[in-house]
Amino acid sequence: MIIGVPKEIKNNENRVALTPSGAKELAKYGHDIYVQTNAGSGSGFSDTQYEEAGANILPDIKSVYGRSEMIIKVKEPIQEEYGLIREDQLVFTYFHFASYEPLTRAMIDNKSICLAYETVEKEDRSLPLLIPMSEVAGRMSVQEGAKYLEKPLKGRGILLGGVPGVRPAKVLILGGGIVGTQAAIMAAGLGADVTIMDISLPRLRYLADIMPANVNTYMSSEYNIRELLPSHDLIVGAVLIPGAKAPHLITRDMLKLMRPGTVLVDVAVDQGGCIETCEPTTHENPTYIIDDIVHYCVANMPGAVPYTSTLALTNATLPYALQLANKGWKKACQENKELKLGLNIIKGDVVYKGVSDAFDLPHHNVDNYL
Repeated sequence: MIIGVPKEIKNNENRVALTPSGAKELAKYGHDIYVQTNAGSGSGFSDTQYEEAGANILPDIKSVYGRSEMIIKVKEPIQEEYGLIREDQLVFTYFHFASYEPLTRAMIDNKSICLAYETVEKEDRSLPLLIPMSEVAGRMSVQEGAKYLEKPLKGRGILLGGVPGVRPAKVLILGGGIVGTQAAIMAAGLGADVTIMDISLPRLRYLADIMPANVNTYMSSEYNIRELLPSHDLIVGAVLIPGAKAPHLITRDMLKLMRPGTVLVDVAVDQGGCIETCEPTTHENPTYIIDDIVHYCVANMPGAVPYTSTLALTNATLPYALQLANKGWKKACQENKELKLGLNIIKGDVVYKGVSDAFDLPHHNVDNYL
């Protein structure tokens, strides 16, 4: 198969979808890999390293899309890429369709095959291609939140872990999945007073068993969230419904319950955000303020630590990419139910219910295309 790796062009996105090590593995099976020049430079990988691994370097993004049967990316295509994707071309990346209708309709129009990292799902309901970036984003949410609590950055001016004789900051985490768990571990390690909320009692029991003593668990409900907001300094939104739009757990009116300088970090921004006042931001302009509350809503948080993120992502995606390349997307998805669940749009038809529901689009049975 001819595989293309374009350079990511989203604002401040420095990750790359394939490391030289991953390129070498694909080349071993006889696949042709085309990498756009400097695609890996932001993550610390040179064109020479890719060439030594058996990949070919192409001068521009148009060449990569034009030559490839399968495109492997990190982030969803942006408007400049819509016209480069052609009918029957397989695109393997994070799409997050349910949060952005123009992207959805563009991929319907170009009749490509869209296989989304975020909806590849194992039998135990875990999301193997979302987990590594969720781990990075969860840890980063506290790292960034701690920074924006500083007064020069418009925060409350509180040190997350406090000091002897001074109480630490209080951190509220909405969601006890991968992101929430990693955020809690990070916040607890820095010495904060942490509360993690979830609607699953078995999950809360599990978290209570594994977390250090400065992490409390609490059942999530609107009443309980409203009760805790006035006393917390950093709030992390970590709610995910696979392939669907995130629910708003913090509404606009709840901002008035918080103290000025409270920091909100919405890790669910890719899926529309679990905070109603969330709007996607970039690493260039990461925050904005509404009602004296600092909002950090960067849509590609792991892009700020591209070396770590690229290695973690390739570790997870490469086995699936090999199956797609070796067998073709149809056979690979027939034989692997995890990959089959990753199919969102096929040749103009939406085959993932969460996307259909988000925009009231017709839903088609994926089995009809395999």
